[in-house]
Amino acid sequence: MSILAGFMVPHPPMIVPEVGRGSEAKIQETIDAYEGVARQIALLKPETIIISSPHTTMYSNYFHISPGKGAEGDFGDFRAPKVSFRESYDYELVNELSLALFEDGFPAGIEGEQEKRLDHGTMVPLYFIRKYYKGGSIIRVGLSGLSLVDHYRLGMYIKDAVARLNRRAVFVASGDLSHKLQEYGPYGFAPEGPVYDERIMDVAERGAFGEMLDFDEDFCDKAAECGHRSFVIMAGAFDGVAVKASKYSHQDVTGVGYGICSFYPEGEDDRRHFLEQVMDTVNEKKNQADGYVKLAWASLESYIRNQKKLRVPEDIPGELMKTLPEEIFSKQAGAFVSIHKNGQLRGCIGTIGPTRDSVAEEIVENAISASTRDPRFDAITEDELDMLEVNVDILGEPEDIDSKDQLDVKRYGVIVTSGYKRGLLLPDLEGVDDVDTQVSIAMRKGGIKPGDDYTLQRFEVIRHR
Repeated sequence: MSILAGFMVPHPPMIVPEVGRGSEAKIQETIDAYEGVARQIALLKPETIIISSPHTTMYSNYFHISPGKGAEGDFGDFRAPKVSFRESYDYELVNELSLALFEDGFPAGIEGEQEKRLDHGTMVPLYFIRKYYKGGSIIRVGLSGLSLVDHYRLGMYIKDAVARLNRRAVFVASGDLSHKLQEYGPYGFAPEGPVYDERIMDVAERGAFGEMLDFDEDFCDKAAECGHRSFVIMAGAFDGVAVKASKYSHQDVTGVGYGICSFYPEGEDDRRHFLEQVMDTVNEKKNQADGYVKLAWASLESYIRNQKKLRVPEDIPGELMKTLPEEIFSKQAGAFVSIHKNGQLRGCIGTIGPTRDSVAEEIVENAISASTRDPRFDAITEDELDMLEVNVDILGEPEDIDSKDQLDVKRYGVIVTSGYKRGLLLPDLEGVDDVDTQVSIAMRKGGIKPGDDYTLQRFEVIRHR
């Protein structure tokens, strides 16, 4: 059985009268919509209520699913301890899901629980649901710092586990929208805030789940949303399924966005396998890449699949050789190889100046280093290769400059040097919008403290994609 319905809901504690103490009246539209959703869930009589929450245990590289037979919680942290919950977990479904995740090596499971008690991202939806429906157990799923694609994949695992056990289940995606909608709000205002709210509500109202994967993560951070990953897990739980989407409310009167929508399945739809579409896009980019990037690909694939380092030019495939300019073998320059997986950095290693006899050798060596030796990440494995995107930056000669006024974050990279310490940052990076930020990041990378004396150099790059 597929999941009976999905619901996108917020979780402001003030919406609970014992917490809000009258202030909840300002979001009455949200309360009315919540009541309607709770009544819908009661009519569906689910055996299991799956709740994804941004406020349960969360790791940067792992999804936590609450273990055990059940958990308790209350709103004591919000001065309403008498509003309490005692919930049973669907132990069998959690085990079924955990086993599938473990067998596939997907980074999710029941290990590492930090707080057993129920969080408010779970309890606010339950407050309304339990007014109308006392039956059914729950599953509590946390978010992670992993990519949106990984959140979507987790939803697909949940969908399959529900189907294998033939569970009557509903999915409740708990999450507020932007927290930066009004100057008077708790987090102030950011121009990305209203844009995020308008965009996510449009996507939800159309049931355009694939577009949820298109949201830039830096944009989401600037909008200070907390629910997007929760919504994406729910989207994955409807992979390959047509849905009837309905929008019930959207309010921003507190400076935080609250949106409520429902999604009912309407049968299978091959056009809605959105993860497959993402993979098709990745493969298309790889096929259209220029020779510099294809050389980096050839290097890292040879090393990861066969533990063999390409010799230049002997081991370069003939078809690839035809696409490479002569200067890649005759010229020397520093080069950076950057690897992204599902939109997130997975490895980046480079050289400020030439260390090899040619740019080609520089790319070959740095592709291996970026994929297996970046100290910030585990080495890339063979099963990840199909999900990667690779860029190559060829550095121009560094030029001494007298001040930050001679920098331009879009055009120039920067090298900050203090004694034997040196930090570099490439130009035109996502989230680096001003020179002060650029220099500050380069200093941190080089271990240079704010009070240290330093000199600056700038350089241009030729970026290959």
